[in-house]
Amino acid sequence: MSIVRERVTAEPAVAIRREQPWKLRYLLWTVAGGVAVVALTYALPPFRTYQLATIGAYLCVTAGLTVLTGLNGQLSLGHGALMATGAYTVALLQDKLAGRGQWTLLVSVLAAIALTTVVGAVVGLAAARLRGPYLAGLTLAVAVVVPALTSTFDTTFNSDQGLSVVLDPPPGTIPVEQWQAWLSWTGALLTMLALAVLVRGRFGREMRAVRDDETAARLAGVSVARTQVLTFVVSAACAGLGGALVAVLAQSVSPGAFPLTLSLFLVMAIVIGGLGSLAGAFWGAVLLVALPALAHTVTEGIDAQRLEGNLPLALFGVTLVVVMLAAPGGIASLNPLKRIRRKA
Repeated sequence: MSIVRERVTAEPAVAIRREQPWKLRYLLWTVAGGVAVVALTYALPPFRTYQLATIGAYLCVTAGLTVLTGLNGQLSLGHGALMATGAYTVALLQDKLAGRGQWTLLVSVLAAIALTTVVGAVVGLAAARLRGPYLAGLTLAVAVVVPALTSTFDTTFNSDQGLSVVLDPPPGTIPVEQWQAWLSWTGALLTMLALAVLVRGRFGREMRAVRDDETAARLAGVSVARTQVLTFVVSAACAGLGGALVAVLAQSVSPGAFPLTLSLFLVMAIVIGGLGSLAGAFWGAVLLVALPALAHTVTEGIDAQRLEGNLPLALFGVTLVVVMLAAPGGIASLNPLKRIRRKA
């Protein structure tokens, strides 16, 4: 009996020791990423630092959408509306709380995440009953309805003109762009760390099982509906954080900042970056900032407003075709380290 008891108590300890290395590796990658971002904010000019901050904000959204679509198989065309929910929450709360210290921004962002999580739970409960184009249609309806609410309740949301995000100045003599980049990437790196741990654990295995075969997942004891709803909730929380950070960076929020095309851009970005890979979510966030900037550069000095509005979508389409032909797994699949490991 004592030998059996020793084996039973020893097995969990062995499992814990096996789990520690990859968790420690993720933590080290997070710290290294934070150090790299801080170093870049000192080396880059203000505008590039602002773009770096914007990449961090979008990374929160693309990472959550990658988990939802790539790992759980739920297609969402409404994440732009979830971003708008988080952004408007921050704008409304900051109008009431600003001037009382830097802690108010943290409260506003946490409230934005909480409210978007609730919205994601409601949408997720409905989405768990739908599949394929029906699910895409539901989320598309959300993308259309949420911005329309700003016109319906114009006394609260100021209609198409939007709201200003009242912020306290950065502490000390820190430049605004640098402070924004630090805030944005703090949220992005914590999001990536949390999702990496989540994906590697039991819940991640359940998500992939549901994506691959729902019937087999049920036979294995996985609650398909619960997994789908929880995945949508996690993804919505990430979108709410990303929307809140975008509002903080722009210091304003309006329906025009979250059009239907934004949701399409988000889906194309995670496909181009690498569907189902958190590294692909990073490349998708980079494209969300780089391609519109490239479109603006191309049309600069040309009297072509219609071209400037449609050119980013065209660039995304061309990039999607090129990447899918060259690397069907997305940009993340081009990682040379993975090829070396496979050959080894």
